Amino acid sequence: MLGGVDRSDPTPLHDQVAAQIRRAVAEGDAGPGERLPPARDLAAVMGVNTNTVLRALRALREEGLLEMRRGLGVRVSGTPQRGAVTARALELVQYARHQGYGPEELVSIIRHIS
Repeated sequence: MLGGVDRSDPTPLHDQVAAQIRRAVAEGDAGPGERLPPARDLAAVMGVNTNTVLRALRALREEGLLEMRRGLGVRVSGTPQRGAVTARALELVQYARHQGYGPEELVSIIRHIS
């Protein structure tokens, strides 16, 4: 499922970890509803610190790919495609906020153009 990270790659380690998890989900190694191994186990397999894995898992949660619940672990909750759309939407929200637009105004703009 997962390999190690490339320390010679300038991509941050947490981004490399997130990319490997995304790929594993895309290739069917873990499907919606399936539970991922604990962060410490993923860290050991990938040769990184547990905090690096946790940072990657939080990013994937924000993308809508994973669901994290205390006591229940980390489960796949979406698809890589949904995660990609969510990531782009987050970028758009951040850009709009930087330009002075609030969430309601952004939704209005999107509704107007669709």
